[in-house]
Amino acid sequence: MADRVLRTADGREKTRVSRDCAARWFAARHGQASDIPIGTASPPLHPSRPERPELLSPRDVPRRRPGSPAGRIALLHAVAHIELNAVDLHWDIIARFTDIPMPIGFYDDWVKAADEESKHFNLMCDCLEALGSHYGALPAHAGMWRAAEDTAEDFMGRLAVVPMVLEARGLDVTPGMIDIFRKAGIEQAVAALETIYAEEVGHVAYGSKWFHFLCGRHDLDPREIFHDLVKRYFHGPLKPPFNEEKRAEAGIPPDFYWPLAERQNNTP
Repeated sequence: MADRVLRTADGREKTRVSRDCAARWFAARHGQASDIPIGTASPPLHPSRPERPELLSPRDVPRRRPGSPAGRIALLHAVAHIELNAVDLHWDIIARFTDIPMPIGFYDDWVKAADEESKHFNLMCDCLEALGSHYGALPAHAGMWRAAEDTAEDFMGRLAVVPMVLEARGLDVTPGMIDIFRKAGIEQAVAALETIYAEEVGHVAYGSKWFHFLCGRHDLDPREIFHDLVKRYFHGPLKPPFNEEKRAEAGIPPDFYWPLAERQNNTP
């Protein structure tokens, strides 16, 4: 099921398949259908993607002021791109690490996260279309999948960098985005971003939960291992300000991320 999602190119179709697979999984888990075995998979290193948007180096993606109509469309387009990557990231962690035995709750969490990310992508597409645009109309960031490539053979590295760094960053910046659309009176986007903000806390929490689970399994210090893995796999500094309240709600205390930000920021 995960492999099928990863190999579906069109965004709307990928998320349709994703939500269908999630519904089938939870129907089985609630005793409404036959059990679905975990099995194994050979997922592609890069998920299938539509021909558009054109993927550019981060430095080449045009910058637009968020206070303008074009800037607001660009912001929604960027969020849609992030959400589509998140759909693939969550199905990829299911498919890629089946050689490591995990409790069934691990699969419950990431199927739920993938289902919610699919919903988020469609919410962003709906907002874009309401403003006369669509996903694929603008170029997008080509580096979004780099964390997945870098951690393709490191399960704990994937948990540390994707939910606990990249998705935690979403908790820091989403309130500011909500303010931009509220000031512009675009209530559809406000409602969509508020949904994303509320549900992303859970995705970060899943990363923290299963990272700590693996640390406990191997008798490792979670903070020390987190610092080592982020230094190894994350490219660039952790940038404050941090949403400490929501990060704490997701199970990430300040002594996980502040030392990394200070170390990065104080480097000559």
